[in-house]
Amino acid sequence: MNKRLIDAAMGRIPADLVLKNGVIADVFTGRFIPCDVLVKDGYICGLGQYDCDNSIDVSGKFILPGLIDAHLHIESSMVTPPQYARTVVPHGVTTIIADPHEITNVCGEAGLEFMKKSAEGLPLDIKYMLPSCVPAAPFEHSGAVLTAEDTRRMADDYFGIGEMMNYPGIISGDSEVLGKLAEGKMLDGHAPGLAGQKLDAYINAGIKTDHECSEIFEMLEKIGKGMYIALREGTLSKDFRRLIYGVNSYTFRRCMLCTDDRSVAEILKDGTIDYIVKSAVQLGVEPIMAISMGSVCAAACYGLNDRGAVAPGYLADLLIIDTPHDFNIEAVFKRGVKVAENGKALFDVPACDASAVTNTVHLPRLTAEFFRHEPPEEFTAISLVPDSIITRKTTARRGDRLSKVCVIERHHGTGSKGFGYVTNYGIKNGAIASSVGHDSHNITVIGDNDADMAAAVNALGQSGGICVVSGGEVRSLLELEIAGLMTERGAEYVSATHEELMIAARALGVTESVDPFLSLAFLPLPVIPEIRVTDSGLFDVEAFSFI
Repeated sequence: MNKRLIDAAMGRIPADLVLKNGVIADVFTGRFIPCDVLVKDGYICGLGQYDCDNSIDVSGKFILPGLIDAHLHIESSMVTPPQYARTVVPHGVTTIIADPHEITNVCGEAGLEFMKKSAEGLPLDIKYMLPSCVPAAPFEHSGAVLTAEDTRRMADDYFGIGEMMNYPGIISGDSEVLGKLAEGKMLDGHAPGLAGQKLDAYINAGIKTDHECSEIFEMLEKIGKGMYIALREGTLSKDFRRLIYGVNSYTFRRCMLCTDDRSVAEILKDGTIDYIVKSAVQLGVEPIMAISMGSVCAAACYGLNDRGAVAPGYLADLLIIDTPHDFNIEAVFKRGVKVAENGKALFDVPACDASAVTNTVHLPRLTAEFFRHEPPEEFTAISLVPDSIITRKTTARRGDRLSKVCVIERHHGTGSKGFGYVTNYGIKNGAIASSVGHDSHNITVIGDNDADMAAAVNALGQSGGICVVSGGEVRSLLELEIAGLMTERGAEYVSATHEELMIAARALGVTESVDPFLSLAFLPLPVIPEIRVTDSGLFDVEAFSFI
């Protein structure tokens, strides 16, 4: 109970702010209601007709609850938490559920501390989940390992337990895997394609969410078994437009919205959760239903009972928009303070102390000889699926037009490397190397000749990043000095440099339907069907064994 809110609502003490003459989105009754919104101490204390010395006239505008991204990895934006906040808050996102397992796989607890400290004081609530899969699978060679004992020791300092990707470990009853699912904590899932008996077993571990649905029948089975589903629209994984047709007056309460992995360039261009809400409305979803999925549904899932609605006693995390269909955000308030206006952040961010999470690439200088590898006459290859992180197994023959990919262990200098061959990538006369390689983030390089592959890896140096090479020359380079995943430079710089990288990659013939960098980044992730390549070799995800 907050007596000051009671007194402000009754006019016994002055309020801090009133938004006058707006139309609120009532996510509880599904109505749009004309009224004023009264704010005190960062909370909404009244809806109706009010006066206040600090009054903002929003006549004809709609007042919405702040948006919630139900699952994401800040590291995938390639900027730090402060720069991420400056990018997404103008798009109406006021709370995010973030899993920092990318930097944790590289830097361990030092990475976690960096993410927490750099999030302090931001007008964006970052609810960090404690990563459950560091590494993603027991045979992975990451920079750090978090055991069940580590998880139990640290769980109280985090909002919940991050996505449990080792579903074979859950299903088989592995004690180490089950030991990471701390009692009393929100448990996030990651279960692509899991169904029937195996899904039942997975849910029995206490896991409540999934963001990996790609088909409506999968989504409906999981909702029917009590899960919350985050409809995802990332940069590479774009499941939302398929799944939205499974949303109805029953299912929407169990649906949230998430971006998972979305580049800062795409956020600047199209937006984030605001883009998904707007797209849902344009596809025929009732506006209040779309707004609810982007706010109160996620709040309900994660027990955030103080946000997600425009109602008394709720945080004054508010958006002012023109119309639900156009969804142009004119102002964003965080706890009653205007923090963004007309697409611009109204706050500055301090620099982060990143000394503990830099110079994380530990490789000698490589030569073309390092990449010499001849496949057998007939072999299993990786087929990329456009606009998806899912891959397919295919049979290839030596001489087919394929791209060679190599994953190199970069954390401990073991010299471990694995090779694979990829269809549909299309690179010619060059190579692309990256220190972003989910989730262990070893170096991944793809090309059509060994000399350029060596040159691309060498160009990353100790810092890491993404590099495009042709004819032995660096055509474009983005340095990611923080864990080889992020930079402290602003979103605009990263976006502009990413565009230069894209132009350089397309000039080498990379297929238009393939994202040159994200498709490369997900090739080493051995928990996404059907086939991957790690520094230990080619991996069959469905059989959960190396080929």
